[in-house]
Parts: sequence; structure tokens; C-alpha cells
Amino acid sequence: MKTFPASQLIINADGSAFHLHLKPEFLADKVILVGDQDRVNMVASFFDEGSIECDVQSREFHTITGKFQGKRISCISTGIGTDNCDIVMNEIDALANIDFATRTEKAEKRVLDIVRIGTCGGMQEDIPLGTFLVSQKSIGFDGVLAFYHDRDKIADLGFEKAFVDFVGYPKKAAVPYVVAANPELVDRIAKDDMMRGCTIAANGFYGPQGRVLRVDLAVPDINEKITAFRYEGQRITNYEMEGSCIAGLALHMGHRAMTVCCVIAQRKIEAANTDYKPRIKELVKTVLERI
Repeated sequence: MKTFPASQLIINADGSAFHLHLKPEFLADKVILVGDQDRVNMVASFFDEGSIECDVQSREFHTITGKFQGKRISCISTGIGTDNCDIVMNEIDALANIDFATRTEKAEKRVLDIVRIGTCGGMQEDIPLGTFLVSQKSIGFDGVLAFYHDRDKIADLGFEKAFVDFVGYPKKAAVPYVVAANPELVDRIAKDDMMRGCTIAANGFYGPQGRVLRVDLAVPDINEKITAFRYEGQRITNYEMEGSCIAGLALHMGHRAMTVCCVIAQRKIEAANTDYKPRIKELVKTVLERI
């Protein structure tokens, strides 16, 4: 079994994970990830009365663990971006599968069900505002997965090559990676009333998502090409900013993970809805019932 020195696994004086400030005993097997730290309180508002075990916050990382209809669930905020998700995924896996007292890997591994609930921008005309969209595949623009061993073994290399060639992807940018969500978890959450698709997890909100303000883009028509791209009957349905790292690291770590977003912007028709909170609340309740 591996042993992890203090420089690799930083444990706070109170026995909690370095960034999350969460102790191992307070991590549930069912985990909901949200970007906005305030959304953790909204998720927890559905928890059974008197069931909350912990409520801890450090920087943008806010965790509440409690029960919904008797199911033990941890809701954790990641903040924005795959760099933050790299922190969260590694620390919740450490909380689950490393003995903090001995700094050794546990012989018996816990498998977590991890569902990211977020917002996104739709990339196809037939995806209306308010759609609940599950990412069956995530396309990472961030490059995070390339820093981990055997990245190619969990990636769809054919999809990657076809995408890079079709779009004319910037040569100096990190090569996109394509990873699949856990199919059982996708079926459990999406059922037959949510759309399924392929989602880009962009490493920025403006240029990496084809938005132009004062600085021009390296590939000016990148969104038109993304919308037109097809691979083995699959198309790119939406943009968000976290799902690829979550799905990719979950595959490496042996957890089940997926992302579901509410479409709050329609990039094809240049429309947006800033009054989306009631719809997000509906999505949260649905995920809590199905996780």
C-alpha cells in the first residue's frame, strides 16, 4: 500500500483535508458538487430536518453533509474551473480511501457517486433555455488530465482527433481530452426526461468559449465549427467549465461521476436567462431524489 508524506497529502491540525477542511467521517458516499458556495445552502434546504452533521467552509469550498429522505449526502462547492475540481476530486478521494492517521492507502476502497449540478450554455438550436442536460461525454479544454498517468487509457482518442482536425484547434493550446460519464449513474439521474449530450468543459468563460470582447480569438469561427462537428452520430451540445476533470479523475480513481446542467444561455441564437434559480431548484430536487 502507498504511504503519503506530509508534502503530498497535507492534513490540517484538526485532522481535516487541507483545502476542504472536511474530516473523513463527514464525507458521505453520495456527493453533489456545485460551483457556487451559496448553492450548498440551497441544496441543504431540502435535507431532512435535524439531519445535518457538518457545515464547514474554507475559501470557496463549502460542505454540508446531511440526509435527504434518509439518504446520506454531502454537498460540496468547487468554485469555478477544472483547477478547483482537481483539488476537490483529489481531496474527497483521499478522505474516502486514505487513512489519515497512518497516511496509508486503505485496502478496501469506497466508491463514491458524484453528481455535479451546474449551469451551461447550449450550442444547438433545438436545445431550449431551461433544458436539463446530462453530459454523457465531457471534452476538456483544460489539460488537467494530461498531468496524470495513462490519460489515454480512459479517453476517447478517436473523438479527440476528429474534433481537433475539424475545428482547427489552436496548436499551442492543451490538446482536448474526451472522457465518458458513468453510464449507470447517467441512466439513474437522466431517466427518460433529461436530454443527453457531449459537453465542452472550457478553461475560461470568454475566449475559451468563443466570446469576444476587446481581444480577438485565435479561431474566430470556433463556435460555428463546434456546432457543426459530428462524430459517430454524436454532436456537441453545450459549454460548461468543470465536468471533464470530474469525469476523468473519477475514472482514474474508481468512482462513479457525471454532470447535469440547466441551460441558461443559448449560444446559437444569442439568448440568455438570468432568472434561472427556480429552474435550478427543480433540478436539485430531482437529483436528490434520484442519486
